[in-house]
Amino acid sequence: MASFTLFFLSITIILHVFVAATPSSSSASEQLSSSTLPTRFLDFAKKPETFDWMVNIRRKIHEYPELQYEEFKTSEVITEELDKLGISYKHPVAETGVIGYIGTRKPPFVALRADIDALPMQEMVEWEHKSKVPGKMHACGHDAHTAMVLGAAKILKQHEKEIQGTVVLVFQPAEEGGAGAKRIIEAGALENVSAIFGLHVMPNYRVGEVASRSGAIMAASGRFQATISGKGGHAAIPQHSIDPILAAANVIVSLQHLVSRESDPLDSQVVTVAKFQGGDAFNVIPDSVTIGGTFRTFSKESFKQLKQRIEQVIVGQAAVQRCNATVDFFQEKKPFYPAVINDGGLHKHFQNVAGSLLGTNKVMEMPPVMAAEDFAFYQEVIPGYFFFLGMQNDSSERLPLIHSPYFTVNEDALPYGASLHASLAATYLLKHHHDVTIVEGKNHDEL
Repeated sequence: MASFTLFFLSITIILHVFVAATPSSSSASEQLSSSTLPTRFLDFAKKPETFDWMVNIRRKIHEYPELQYEEFKTSEVITEELDKLGISYKHPVAETGVIGYIGTRKPPFVALRADIDALPMQEMVEWEHKSKVPGKMHACGHDAHTAMVLGAAKILKQHEKEIQGTVVLVFQPAEEGGAGAKRIIEAGALENVSAIFGLHVMPNYRVGEVASRSGAIMAASGRFQATISGKGGHAAIPQHSIDPILAAANVIVSLQHLVSRESDPLDSQVVTVAKFQGGDAFNVIPDSVTIGGTFRTFSKESFKQLKQRIEQVIVGQAAVQRCNATVDFFQEKKPFYPAVINDGGLHKHFQNVAGSLLGTNKVMEMPPVMAAEDFAFYQEVIPGYFFFLGMQNDSSERLPLIHSPYFTVNEDALPYGASLHASLAATYLLKHHHDVTIVEGKNHDEL
């Protein structure tokens, strides 16, 4: 009896080991592919020919920066490269945008986004590829973002047979205040897309490191401008004038109380007056003063309340000083940016992919920041995930922050951004292609 039991136990163990070692379904092979793709993609992105190609694209775009909805040369560079790669696309979308497609042209669809516009700044960095357009500069890394999504496109096209769905490449205009993402959505470019990924270069983290978080990571943002009108006159006889400068000063001080005395200390908010224009003589009280600034929160409720109180305070404090005030929030020309809120499920996906590619110790948890990003418009209609890509070298001096005339890009970061983009998209499709039910004859599910 004991020998029979021992024999049966031995057979059971052998069968158990055999079954455990043999994939029981396609999911096992998918897990293998998902775990190996990021490393393969990074190796491809680091090849000298791929790296140099991305660097050349980035520098070409950097030399000819274009402001919002004027990105004609930039979109031409993008379409030329897509043509060379054999990638189909739509252009123009939202005036100067480009939307490319890689894969089956069938569900599921996942998107990668790059912003392509520059800033109205004079570049102060002297180097071979300095901006050739006076007063315009890529001071926010959008040239690098574009090169990295093109790099991801090159990687994905090389591995197109392995893509279980469609990757949508979004080259978006007018991130810098022009709400280009909103225009992309209104153009219908993201119909049927189930997730979107975007990144931003960040000098605060080292090359090979990334940072993000689940939930709110960047703030909602609005802007305001107020004209405070009084009665001008000679500075030596102020009793005959109604001083709008004094009224504006009281307004500015009162606006600071909105955060310090009206908002919950645990609910992060910002009100900043960054513009004050009035008068051009030492001895003349002007007729009017113009002030302007920005306000930011993470919640829609706080944002709505803050906007209402800003107008009340400006009008009310001006009235105390016998002045009139009008407030403009520019909502028609410059839509308010919502908060960037990362999807929890995509956060787990990002951690797995980035951890596999870079190592879990290189995937950082980032605290929320009060800066704004129009990537938030995408997240209002589909799940989205935004993360930051490090580009600081240990041996180099601290890189200037974004929106500085001395801003530079460490091009060593390009392969990491390109391979992360490609890996996030390809593994997302591998994970979700079984979830899609394709009904015969339903062509609206195709691009």
